[in-house]
Amino acid sequence: MDRKFTAWKKNRKFGDIYGGRTRLKFSDNIFARAHSLKPPESGQELPILIEDNPSRDFFFPLTGEETIKALKALPEDDYEGITHVWLRRFKKSDYIENQVPLACFICGSGVRVVVLYPWANDMLLSYGAKKPSNKILNEAEKFNAKIIKKGKTWFSKWTIEGLRKFYIQHLLYHEVGHHIDWYNRQWSKANSKTVEEYADQYAMAKTATATHIFNRLSNERELKK
Repeated sequence: MDRKFTAWKKNRKFGDIYGGRTRLKFSDNIFARAHSLKPPESGQELPILIEDNPSRDFFFPLTGEETIKALKALPEDDYEGITHVWLRRFKKSDYIENQVPLACFICGSGVRVVVLYPWANDMLLSYGAKKPSNKILNEAEKFNAKIIKKGKTWFSKWTIEGLRKFYIQHLLYHEVGHHIDWYNRQWSKANSKTVEEYADQYAMAKTATATHIFNRLSNERELKK
């Protein structure tokens, strides 16, 4: 396996996809940190959970434990081989500069990592001055997010329930789709559209599973109150 890392990233403005052997302008360099991850030892329980504390302006809609449960609600053959699940923090400056994706899948050097990033406490996702496309509007509506405009800037405003569903199906299961696709037919920059279509189709096919595990996790949260 090439020791460089291939990452496919779903941008903060979801639906806007970037992929290939490229570097994001992260201050702490996600690729350097991922490269330092050691492959799991023989017999070690997988996936290994890495759970960062988000900065005060952000939060993870799913806990690490919930993320692992949502992953393991899928058929074992689908997530087998994923070595790490990383709930990763970022710096607010990276977020403001729009350098942060929502999620990504990284593979190389004996590790297969699904990375999920936190959400802003104000529950808003900015799209800038341009009105979001119909595709993004439809995706936001599917998770009960409302499209609003403040001044010259368009936003989607989310509920915690919608975000939790979104993180399970649209982010986590999408990245599992990339993981499966990697083993079926290695990626290249030339087929990025096909790669994203496969991951989207996989996540959509797991809608019933996502709904089931969302309800289960919600009930568990209620019982803990």
